[in-house]
Amino acid sequence: MVDLKDRVVQGYIKSLVGEDGYLMIEKMPEGEVTDEEIAEKTEILLNTVRRTLFILYQNKLAICRRERDSNSGWLTYLWHLDFSELGHQLSREKKKLIRNLKTRLDFEENNLFYICPEGCVRLLFDEATETEFLCPMCGEDLTHYDNTQFVTVLKKRLQELESV
Repeated sequence: MVDLKDRVVQGYIKSLVGEDGYLMIEKMPEGEVTDEEIAEKTEILLNTVRRTLFILYQNKLAICRRERDSNSGWLTYLWHLDFSELGHQLSREKKKLIRNLKTRLDFEENNLFYICPEGCVRLLFDEATETEFLCPMCGEDLTHYDNTQFVTVLKKRLQELESV
């Protein structure tokens, strides 16, 4: 069983379905239930429940079974949560994050930056030369920006992620 209180799990689920969706998951009844039952028991709006269930289904974190009423012919959708794929998805997200951080680190290490002292813009050296080292927004003189502190933070974050 997945620990919904785990910071990583909680953050990932909230990024998918939002705060209300996460609350729905926490309060969701056991077993197969309809979206209407979920909305009633969790006191979450039916539209939010349906949106959350659809997102969870798309991400293989919920399973839906259709049942046809033999008298009316109406379809009933029965839902239950299945977090068995969560570990795989978190691993995939981690790889994606590491790849993005490496790309950003490479960009930061291999470029020179100039900033406006008023905080309007941060430009690459080539862009700064095109504006004659004047801020395109306010006209102030651009100054060299030392990004070593940012590069250090990126490297530390990368190292933390790769060691986990």
